[in-house]
Amino acid sequence: MSLFWFVVGQLNPVERMSTSKKVITRAEWEKKLNDVKIRKEDMNKLVMNFLVTEGYVEAAEKFRMESGTEHIDLATITDRMAVKMAVQCGNVEDAIEKVNDLNPEDEPWEMLLLEDMEFWILDTNPQLFFHLQQQRLIELIRNGKVEEALEFAQEELAPRGEENPNFLEELERTIALLAFEDVSNCPVGELLGISQRLKTASEVNAAILTSQSHEKDPKLPSLLKMLIWAQNQLDEKAIYPHINDLSTAMLEDPAT
Repeated sequence: MSLFWFVVGQLNPVERMSTSKKVITRAEWEKKLNDVKIRKEDMNKLVMNFLVTEGYVEAAEKFRMESGTEHIDLATITDRMAVKMAVQCGNVEDAIEKVNDLNPEDEPWEMLLLEDMEFWILDTNPQLFFHLQQQRLIELIRNGKVEEALEFAQEELAPRGEENPNFLEELERTIALLAFEDVSNCPVGELLGISQRLKTASEVNAAILTSQSHEKDPKLPSLLKMLIWAQNQLDEKAIYPHINDLSTAMLEDPAT
């Protein structure tokens, strides 16, 4: 990510130039990039952060052995990915059970530290629990279990909707699915799409990461977005080689 730090460093000096754009040759650009020093340990931590957050267990273990980065608890990643996969497959009840298994319920209360309370994921996150229950309702509707869906909505979701207007609105949108035989004409038909499952799975994943004192989002995508932003800012002031394809990170000469 040396390009990002270099581009950011160029923003202020470039702002003091005249309105004409400064032309930076490939040789000059590459020399300045090479002058930016980033520790290998920091790069390794960045990669490991991405692998752990996204749940690439085998890749994380291999990278740990090759790079010598700090030890990681593979079991926590595996458990988290099992919860995420269960939601993505529509097995919400199974996912809830797996989340509850992550709670330190077997530990004597007096042995739990104050910070361990954050592990009570669903008990301390009513919005997450509602969205999981909402996903259960969606799966019942998907499977054509109309009576069971109505009963579940009335017993499990309606009381929460009475306490929270936002929950009530989401519940009403979900129940609206039952009014349409052809969901392709339903204004809330996207709730039955895979994107809704992925959204709920991502929310669960983020909550578990937070409970385990990990960052809920990987740093690498954010840095890449910042790189694109920095290049766009510098484009207004200078002409220089770009990274247009983030997958290769190859420098490309600007169009003339």
